[in-house]
Amino acid sequence: MSSQDPQPTLIALTPEAAAVLGSRTVALRDLPFRVGRESRGLPPPAGRTIAERRKRERHPTNDLYLPEPGEPFNVSREHFQIQHNGTSYVLVDRQSACGTLVEGTVVGGRGTGGAVPLHDGDVIIVGTSSSQYVFKFRLG
Repeated sequence: MSSQDPQPTLIALTPEAAAVLGSRTVALRDLPFRVGRESRGLPPPAGRTIAERRKRERHPTNDLYLPEPGEPFNVSREHFQIQHNGTSYVLVDRQSACGTLVEGTVVGGRGTGGAVPLHDGDVIIVGTSSSQYVFKFRLG
């Protein structure tokens, strides 16, 4: 990503998504930006998001951790990542079990992985259509 590229952000579209971001939006400064399930079941310390707690750990695998209250899980431990390929942004499903919905199109699922270009305004649903984690991808 060059300094001329617009700053990508994720905007929370559900209360659960806003809760894990710690706000309504998060700038994707370091790419690839990885998203996956929080598997420890521990709440974040007061005033911190799960991502902030995990970033302090020695080898984090995700930049954003999404807790789930119990089974069935919509979110895999290593679910998807957003990357920049030099000319555009791409969502890459990291061989998740349920896949990722981007503008209604399923990417990956059943451990297959896959990739799709991201466009300004695309809606991303992590897992199935019943997932509580819904985001909008924005540029600029």
